[in-house]
Amino acid sequence: MDTQDLTKLGDRIREQRKKLGLTQEDLAHKAEIDRSYIGGVERGERNLTLKVLCAICVALECDIAALTKGIPGVQR
Repeated sequence: MDTQDLTKLGDRIREQRKKLGLTQEDLAHKAEIDRSYIGGVERGERNLTLKVLCAICVALECDIAALTKGIPGVQR
């Protein structure tokens, strides 16, 4: 996964968080993750594990596919 994909994933997480009216701190609390880690994810600085992505999706009330569709992009 390249930096561009991580940035795109982070943008989608931020968008869903804001759609629900959550702060980074709210999301971190619901997902049982440190707030600074959430900030890194949203900026595309963290290569999160499936376990962490699942926790974020539960907190954001969405499935993984909603956040990862088209990631990674098909390389031809």
